[in-house]
Amino acid sequence: MIVVVSRAYEDMQVGDVYRSRFGRTVLEADNVWFTLLTMNTNPIHFDAEYAATTPWERPLVDSTFTLALVTGLSVADVSEHAVNLGWQDVRLPAPVYAGDTIRAETEMLAKRESQSRPGHGIVTLHTRGLNQRDEVVIEFERTIMVPLGNH
Repeated sequence: MIVVVSRAYEDMQVGDVYRSRFGRTVLEADNVWFTLLTMNTNPIHFDAEYAATTPWERPLVDSTFTLALVTGLSVADVSEHAVNLGWQDVRLPAPVYAGDTIRAETEMLAKRESQSRPGHGIVTLHTRGLNQRDEVVIEFERTIMVPLGNH
């Protein structure tokens, strides 16, 4: 028996807010590996001596890691069976550091049945990533395509 955690299109209502079941503590290794894997040569992410000379005084977690993490934290709630169509208006109001624990909060903004893909709905979401102090560290809108009916 397959148990579906993510909500079906019909279960999603505009105005609903879903909070991720889990948080995730960002490790220094996550940041270094992600930075290396993506060929990001900005030393603010991996050179503590350089980072000490910046206003943040320590390495910042790569913002695209934060985007991927917060998107991933929201998948079980809203997009486990969806196709991601894109992100819009990504904002980074506060830095993320190794040791921060991040969780996601997603609000349903809009939904409609797809005009070009019968049997699917288009859903627009606003997701915020919050740290352990409830500070918003990232926020963005995301559009997903969700199958209609049971999946």
